[in-house]
Amino acid sequence: MTINPQSLNSGVFPNWCPGCGDFAIFASIKQMLVKLETPIENNFFVYGIGCHGHMVNFMKTYGFEGLHGRPIPVAEGAKLVNKSLNVIVVSGDGDTYGEGMSHLMHIMRRNFDITVFVHDNMVYGLTLGQGSPTAQCGFKSRSTPEGLIDHPVNPIALAIAGGATFVARGFAGDPVHLQNLMLEAVKHKGFSIVDIFQPCVTFNHINTYQWFREKVYKLEESGHNPSDKMEALRKAFQQDKLPIGIFYREETEKTYEEQTATQVPLLSEQLKTDIKDILESMR
Repeated sequence: MTINPQSLNSGVFPNWCPGCGDFAIFASIKQMLVKLETPIENNFFVYGIGCHGHMVNFMKTYGFEGLHGRPIPVAEGAKLVNKSLNVIVVSGDGDTYGEGMSHLMHIMRRNFDITVFVHDNMVYGLTLGQGSPTAQCGFKSRSTPEGLIDHPVNPIALAIAGGATFVARGFAGDPVHLQNLMLEAVKHKGFSIVDIFQPCVTFNHINTYQWFREKVYKLEESGHNPSDKMEALRKAFQQDKLPIGIFYREETEKTYEEQTATQVPLLSEQLKTDIKDILESMR
């Protein structure tokens, strides 16, 4: 099947707020799939819960929307069953850095060949704008009218230190740059994560498109070497300016699923066992 952006539309039109960064991320994912040049059935998407999760209805690919904070373990299961798939997680900052933080830590150290795209808008948009784990101290919302007192998670530093072998950050306001980062992430052998600045025009009036445009710069234009782990960490802590691009990339020989002792093919004879025999054995 020839893939083009229009062929990936399901016929259900996105219902995000006008101006939402999700639109640009949605378009970037479709363009990335076109550039990837693999049969559409070779790509499996796992979505978290949040505004981004509605994409499961908008994009005509194989996909699954799981529980809040749990897309990563679903993706791991899919990869173990069929390691030839490109398994891509589309999640939010609440999903990945809040409820799903433990899953993120363990998939990084295991180095599954799975890609995670994180819509990072610093709020829980679907539940009307509470501060997420990446929200800045002092952020005011309906649940924190006096301002957040928590320190924000630094997802880039966390990923580099946690063992991710491809760590990047994009910006929904630069979709061409973003789709190229996505392509590199999916093609990378090993665990890859792309944190995406995704302005929420309804509930976050601080981290706006203009705010990001005044602060972001591209790592590849600054001479950054993505194989230098310590320099990547230093860039991750930069606050005056916000780097986007590939922070760190490490080539690995084997991924987690390649090292598992057994692989059960999806349609093997072993899966055709009569369940009655299994139930009888438990009596």
